Amino acid sequence: MKLLRHGPKGHEKPAILDAQGQVRDLSGLIGDLAPRHLSPEGLAALRALDVSKLPVVPQGRLGVPWVGMGKFIAIGLNYADHAAESGMPIPKEPVVFTKAVSCAVGANHPVVLPKGSVKGDWEVELGVVIGSRARYVSEADALKHVAGYCTINDVSEREYQLERGTQWDKGKGCDTFGPIGPWLVTADEVGDPQNLDMWLEVNGHRYQKGNTKTMVFTCAQLVSHLSQFMTLEPGDLITTGTPPGVGLGIKPNPVYLKPGDTMRLWIEKLGEQQQTVHAWDPALIDE
Repeated sequence: MKLLRHGPKGHEKPAILDAQGQVRDLSGLIGDLAPRHLSPEGLAALRALDVSKLPVVPQGRLGVPWVGMGKFIAIGLNYADHAAESGMPIPKEPVVFTKAVSCAVGANHPVVLPKGSVKGDWEVELGVVIGSRARYVSEADALKHVAGYCTINDVSEREYQLERGTQWDKGKGCDTFGPIGPWLVTADEVGDPQNLDMWLEVNGHRYQKGNTKTMVFTCAQLVSHLSQFMTLEPGDLITTGTPPGVGLGIKPNPVYLKPGDTMRLWIEKLGEQQQTVHAWDPALIDE
């Protein structure tokens, strides 16, 4: 299933995408797409619906595909070639940081650079959405706790991340720095998350091209690892790292985002995003 939320900010409605690409309204049945609907039981109930009998509605502005995200966890340097372009060693265990939940926006929301930003950057990443509580789970059982997957742009401000202390979070959690979607694709429809092509373009130039099979740590390893340090709850999101081709890694002169730039990114089976970059404007954040 492809699950989404759309409509004006603060008034998004849940929906499901049918086999013909039509948006079918779920708001009369569930109100909103909450963590309880991401559990095995919740997804089974949605899967049992006769989608053809649900109302077809025009797709509005896309929001984050579900509500109730408690944690937005990120993994750094999880592709060996990206670690190399960043001038950092391949990690021996996952590099973990967080993105503020408040940075999460819909797939095509404007990306607004923070005040004084000069090193905005892009990162296409596979997102893993937790569907059932995971605490000290084994690698063999880890993916049983996954509701589905989504496309993420882990937008970053490299000066804030790398030059203003040692906390990566400073450059990762700015408002609008977490476009998610266009939809959440359930795990059964994705199959193997370790063989998905992905790419990202800026102004029509393809900077990133990769496949999740080159991850240092797999999705199962990441879920298991994280569950040793925190309880993963339904609705939590893990963004799993990016392949090479980020602006920071371009030699000899890095390329950074500027107002007016357009980013397009795509992951196989999970869909495409597009964002326009803007200078600081609080009105655009709440658009």
